[in-house]
Amino acid sequence: MAIKLNGDFEVARQPEEVFDFLTDPNRFCPLLPEFQGLTVQDSRHFNVKVKVGVSYIKGTADVKMEITQAERPTRAQYKGQGNLAGGGATVIAGFDLIPSNSGTKVAWQGEAQVFGRLTSVAGGLLEPLGKKQMQKLIDGLKTALGGATSTVTAGSPPAASSTGS
Repeated sequence: MAIKLNGDFEVARQPEEVFDFLTDPNRFCPLLPEFQGLTVQDSRHFNVKVKVGVSYIKGTADVKMEITQAERPTRAQYKGQGNLAGGGATVIAGFDLIPSNSGTKVAWQGEAQVFGRLTSVAGGLLEPLGKKQMQKLIDGLKTALGGATSTVTAGSPPAASSTGS
């Protein structure tokens, strides 16, 4: 099952500052909903542990992450894969940083492929849960970076998303 989300928000920081924050797992990962821990291997590879739970399937996922794009100060992208009892997921999260009058517009895109027993048990709950968790992450990023407005849109490509900015 594929879940695609995107949106944007603005912060009163320069793109370089936002890029540095987004590509530092020690600063970025603790903002993940249900964050449990982080192990950094090198500047591009790390493992993050998060609590997950849908219906009776609950546990901790150990997600192997890689920063696959780091184009300072305009683009950062993560790819990861995690497993837990009942299934697993692959995730991609990208951030495009666009200078704005007030600082930086952050246009983000996220996609998760969820597989295994988790999809049959959770079914239609996965997308609303994913959207809720993504909104928590974006709210955390906005707070950490001093942001203002944001939107979370399911399924449409970034260029087609409507924003409240």
